[in-house]
Amino acid sequence: MAAISKAEMQLEEQNGEKIYEKACAEIETLELPLGSTLSSVYDDQPNAHQRFMEKLDTRIRNHDREIEKMCNFHHQGFVDAINELLKVRADAEKLKVQVTDTNRRFQEAGKEVIAKTEETIRCRTQQRNIATVVDKLQMCLPALEMYSKLKEQMSGKRYYSALKTMEQLEHVYLPKVSQYRFCQIMAENLPKLREEIKEISMSGLKDFLESIRKHSDKIGETAMKQAQQQKTFHAALHRQTNVSYKKPIYIINGHSAGENEVTPKSQMLEDEDTEEEVLSVQDLVDFTPVYRCLHIYTVLGDKEVFENYYRKQRRKQARLVLQPQANMHETVEGYRKYFSQIVGFFVVEDHILHVTQGLVTGSYTTELWTMAQSKIIAALRTHSSYCTDPDLVLELKNLIVVFADTLQGYGFPVNRLFDLLYEVRDKYNETLLKKWAGLFRDIFEADNYSPIPVANEEEYMAVISKFPFQDPEGDKVSFPKKLPMSQSVPQIYMQVKEFIYASLKFSESLHRSSTEIDDLLRKSTNLLLTRTLSSGLQNLIKKPHIGLTELVQIIINTTHLEQACKYLEDFITNITNVSPETVHTTRLYGLSTFKDARHAAEEEIYTKLNQKIDEFVQLADYDWTMSEPDGRASGYLMDLINFLRSTFQVFTNLPGKVAQTACMSACKHLSTSLTQMLLDSELKQISMGAIQQFNLDVIQCELFASSDPVPGFQEDTLQLAFIDLRQLLDLFMIWDWSTYLADYGQPNSKYLRVNPSTALILLEKMKDMNKKNNIFAQFRKNDRDRQKLIDTVVKQLRSLVNGMSQHS
Repeated sequence: MAAISKAEMQLEEQNGEKIYEKACAEIETLELPLGSTLSSVYDDQPNAHQRFMEKLDTRIRNHDREIEKMCNFHHQGFVDAINELLKVRADAEKLKVQVTDTNRRFQEAGKEVIAKTEETIRCRTQQRNIATVVDKLQMCLPALEMYSKLKEQMSGKRYYSALKTMEQLEHVYLPKVSQYRFCQIMAENLPKLREEIKEISMSGLKDFLESIRKHSDKIGETAMKQAQQQKTFHAALHRQTNVSYKKPIYIINGHSAGENEVTPKSQMLEDEDTEEEVLSVQDLVDFTPVYRCLHIYTVLGDKEVFENYYRKQRRKQARLVLQPQANMHETVEGYRKYFSQIVGFFVVEDHILHVTQGLVTGSYTTELWTMAQSKIIAALRTHSSYCTDPDLVLELKNLIVVFADTLQGYGFPVNRLFDLLYEVRDKYNETLLKKWAGLFRDIFEADNYSPIPVANEEEYMAVISKFPFQDPEGDKVSFPKKLPMSQSVPQIYMQVKEFIYASLKFSESLHRSSTEIDDLLRKSTNLLLTRTLSSGLQNLIKKPHIGLTELVQIIINTTHLEQACKYLEDFITNITNVSPETVHTTRLYGLSTFKDARHAAEEEIYTKLNQKIDEFVQLADYDWTMSEPDGRASGYLMDLINFLRSTFQVFTNLPGKVAQTACMSACKHLSTSLTQMLLDSELKQISMGAIQQFNLDVIQCELFASSDPVPGFQEDTLQLAFIDLRQLLDLFMIWDWSTYLADYGQPNSKYLRVNPSTALILLEKMKDMNKKNNIFAQFRKNDRDRQKLIDTVVKQLRSLVNGMSQHS
């Protein structure tokens, strides 16, 4: 064991020696970090520090011995070298002095050469710099020239050329000399110049937009004038080619041109030469700002921006143009200016569409026109509703037609505008009807409602020329004579024809067929007859100052106007050249109009007659308590009968049935009024003398009825109007109560028309009268018997009345 331990200790010492040797070698090399080396020495080694330091001292002593050996070996050689150096030091000093002197003399001799050489070098450098500058200037001159050219173009407002020059500068010239500062400045200025050009061109465009906004009415007026002249020229050519047909050319002012009254072609050409020269839109508007701005923005790559701006601004202008003035409806000039502005706007847009590429498109203009058309129609509907003058509405129609034709010539659809004309036509007809209502009213007020006197043939023909009057029997009568109608008849007939002419004016230039125009004329004429004239006649008939004589004349007038309706139909057929046998031709309703007016006049005659009778009856002043009659008829009744006689004499010109109906109605009303007078609730008492006096008045009425005041009645027909009153008076005059009561209800009764309630009322009035006048009647037998009889009859009549009420 001891041997083993010793061996291990020796092995450890050997290992430790190796480690120290290695550590010393590493320290000497100085390659590895000392920290790792020292840590390897001290790790797990007892007395490592002391042993390492001993090993390190031993190592140092070894190196010192080696150094000493080396120095001893080389010392003699070092000494010899030092001695040799000391020998050559003196020669070196001499050589140094000589070299210094030589250098000094050489330097002094080369100063002039150096100066010349330096001067030569400077000259060479300058020459080289000059050549370089010349070369560089040659390179820069094109760029400078182009920039100068750019400035001139900017000053001369040749902006499109300036942009081309900028493009060349930017892509061709400046890249070659981009290293120079002035080129960088120019390159930096180019975007600013582009923006300046954009602003200048945009300013020009804004001025252009403002200019066309202000002058759009002039542009539109010119375009509409061109369209109207072209249309007139084509119409003249059409008339020239149709002269062989020899149709009468109707002029709307109420006169017709003859068949051969056609304007010669030479005269037509002369008229064209004398017309003022009409300028085109290119002559009126300078579109250069638009073209320039479009090209500039296209070159700058901002074409879409420019298009959007242009369209946006034009949309704003369109809204301004489409906004009518508040008082536009007051004058035709207001409408003309409104249409001219719109036409001017779209004429400019159409020109831009066809001249430029893509600035405006067909879809854009179509959309804009659709929007505009809706606003135009809405504005015209609103403002036309305020128009009360038919001439203004007609001018509006003509303007709409020219407006539509003008825009149609530029390719815009205008069907909705022509559809609007139907609404305007209705408004025109309304204003015409109002105007003619006033004309008819003036005619009615000015008429004297007397037959037209004609003293000679000339006056007769003057009336016939205005109204188609035919009377073969009257033609046989010599002058002077009277025509049955009054002055209003020919005047109304002429005014109806003028209305037809006025209606026809609106149908011009509407691109409608003759059949359609004929139908429109007939419908508007029917409105005139059935609404305006009929209303005027009805109002006339109802006026308080229109008396029976006037009503009779009105009936005669309407009869003649009714007969003239067929001539009005022929008149419409002639001016439209449409056969009346054409399918679906509208007929005139004048027959029914005048019949209705005549019936209204007849009813008014009956009413006024009854009112007049009531006025006379109100004058009655009976003494209902008289004991004896006066022996003659009352004065008021005789005046009434005389009035009726004179009135029915005026009815001789009326149709027979009208006069007979009026006479029968008057007699019945008179009978009813007299009966009501007897039965009046305010009349409490009546004497037999009063009944006898009343009977005298009824006899006069019966005599008047039997005198045949109006021819055509059968025998005793008119007297039947008083039969009820006659039987009632006979019953009381004869005092035939037994017969009345016995025969009551029998068809052959003598007093068949006497109602028990009527007899009861009248009998009670007499009963009360007898009681008042015969205070002492109970002392006389006859009076007592009469009173008892009256009481008995009253009871029986009451029973009859009660029986009738229960039965009903």
